[in-house]
Amino acid sequence: MSSLELKNVSKIYDNNVEAVSNVNLNIADKEFVVLVGPSGCGKSTLLRMIAGLEDISKGELYIDGNLVNHLSPKDRDIAMVFQNYALYPHMSVFDNLAFGLKIRKFKKDVIKQQVEKAAEILDLVDFLNRKPKALSGGQRQRVAVGRAIVRNPKVFLFDEPLSNLDAKLRVQMRIEINRLHNKLQTTMIYVTHDQTEAMTMGTKIVVLKEGKIQQVAPPLELYNNPVNKFVAGFIGSPAMNFIPGELKNENRIVFKSELFDIEVTNTQKQKLEKYINSKIILGIRPENIYDVSQVHKTNAKTIRELKIDVVEPIGNEIFVYFEQDGHNFCMRMPPDKLYKSGDKIKITLDWNKMHFFDTTSELRIT
Repeated sequence: MSSLELKNVSKIYDNNVEAVSNVNLNIADKEFVVLVGPSGCGKSTLLRMIAGLEDISKGELYIDGNLVNHLSPKDRDIAMVFQNYALYPHMSVFDNLAFGLKIRKFKKDVIKQQVEKAAEILDLVDFLNRKPKALSGGQRQRVAVGRAIVRNPKVFLFDEPLSNLDAKLRVQMRIEINRLHNKLQTTMIYVTHDQTEAMTMGTKIVVLKEGKIQQVAPPLELYNNPVNKFVAGFIGSPAMNFIPGELKNENRIVFKSELFDIEVTNTQKQKLEKYINSKIILGIRPENIYDVSQVHKTNAKTIRELKIDVVEPIGNEIFVYFEQDGHNFCMRMPPDKLYKSGDKIKITLDWNKMHFFDTTSELRIT
């Protein structure tokens, strides 16, 4: 098992294109770290630099305190699972699992023992004699994971391994990879663009944007205390709603916008006072917007009647979308009331769950 440390790591391509910029990150032994961000944010490039498949342009990478920049991929003792299964179609599952050990000249009895152990962990014992074409997508992905397990590496790297699976299989494989981490108690680094995967799998999440780390934190910390507007909007599905407005002092500090006039809470006042007469952004999550008819206490100044644009019934909840004054936002509701497109309803916001962001820096103020 191993720890990793990245010090000022950058990846610069031709024409001075910087894919990864000055990344500093510590990954403890046995941690399950997820790198998440939109396409092109540098997460896969960062993973490939850790694996040794991409050269590090600047900075240093340490594994267990040892500098490994100069080491080839095979000498870093790292196993990587890719988006594509990359199984050998003419080989059985057993031979696919054993291939890496065979080329490393392991003894036959050791290979058999390692393969059978991995097959048991991944529930592949009954499929060892089958060819990949006789397996389902989920089973093929388990074989790809098993090929990494048999090597007993210091670190496991996963590069969007579930992207080719359907929704049901993705959920199943998320659970299996989590279970695998609990069993093996090894260091894992997982790359995905899917924030739901990130939230449900990682003990620590690294949010990336344009090659730079935005925030590193446990899942619920990211959700409840995003460091900036990007993280607030990226983590959470549906995304956080953002309402631009201005802070005014009218014998009380009020956030004024085209949609709402909201008096800020006592706990928010101290941090917001320097923004009086300045434009700021209100952020509120869909579950913190309520139908007035379903809440007992409301403040009249935060009530607004709006026309429903789109309704998405998910089953256990309903997403209600509005478009008003050029702004789009979403409300998450329980499924015990029927909403229809075109209906008008009165909504209100939870005062205690509002975030405010600086318009220029986009950093969270409170």
